[in-house]
Amino acid sequence: MERIIGKYTGNKKGPLLICFGGMHGNEPAGIRALEELFERLEKEPLRNPDFQFNGRLLGIRGNLRAIQTGERYLQKDLNRQWTKENVDRITATPSSLLEAEDLEIKEILALVQSEINTYQPSKIVVLDLHTTTAHGGIFTVVTDTPESIQIGIELHAPVIQGLLEGIVGTTLHYFNTNHFKVPTVAICFESGQHQEELSITRAVSALINCLRTIGCVAPSHIETKHDEVLQEYSDGLPKLTQLIKIHHIQSGDQFNMRPGYKNFQWLEKGLVIADDKNGPIVIEEDCFLLMPLYQKQGNDGFFLIREVVE
Repeated sequence: MERIIGKYTGNKKGPLLICFGGMHGNEPAGIRALEELFERLEKEPLRNPDFQFNGRLLGIRGNLRAIQTGERYLQKDLNRQWTKENVDRITATPSSLLEAEDLEIKEILALVQSEINTYQPSKIVVLDLHTTTAHGGIFTVVTDTPESIQIGIELHAPVIQGLLEGIVGTTLHYFNTNHFKVPTVAICFESGQHQEELSITRAVSALINCLRTIGCVAPSHIETKHDEVLQEYSDGLPKLTQLIKIHHIQSGDQFNMRPGYKNFQWLEKGLVIADDKNGPIVIEEDCFLLMPLYQKQGNDGFFLIREVVE
């Protein structure tokens, strides 16, 4: 299995768009969406002679070793390891002494830096594609930069603000201008449940909308159905939300999410939604639920959010 899913370079200079699929090994939808996108890009000039692509698109498989086993991760969650201290340790350590996810980071960074050196972009955009164990709405996680928020809004999915304050070491934490010396903006798109076929379709639409938003392709060359796919699935969901709380799981907690919950489910104060060794876990205020944990691996039991009314 190769790290690179595909690469597409336009005739005109433009941004370097780096898209990750499979940063968690049990989330295949992002990889399949990128494979489909590259197939479409190869055919598009034949179908539309006026098609113009500006910039370079690079599709990357994230946790290669975990993808091959179908597990979220092997030794540690790859999407919680992207801290400056950890990356500095990894880059200074011989590969023979590194664990599986450390090697993934070392290999990904070498590839990304090579592309930056070769293409010399004036701007980098990172789109990290994910899915969730629970069913329910799609959503976008953004950083606190205006451009990240704007791209997220253009994906026609609820935008979650503040989530990065509750967790550490995601791609959105690390892929920024400070680390790459080129203006860099990052977003994360969650396209649905892990095994749902529509998660692939929604990820493709998000990718194409992102290409339009950052100027890689002209708006006139994008079919409206991609907007419609995303708008239909996010219909009725809050457009902008703010993180309230993350229920973190410690080793030995014996955490167990009660069955039947889904993303953006409305929870009323006093409701019991999970249990651990200390007993029932009770909701302390009215809110929406996000990413309830229905898998063996992972240290975040669930997220609670509230709607932001502008």
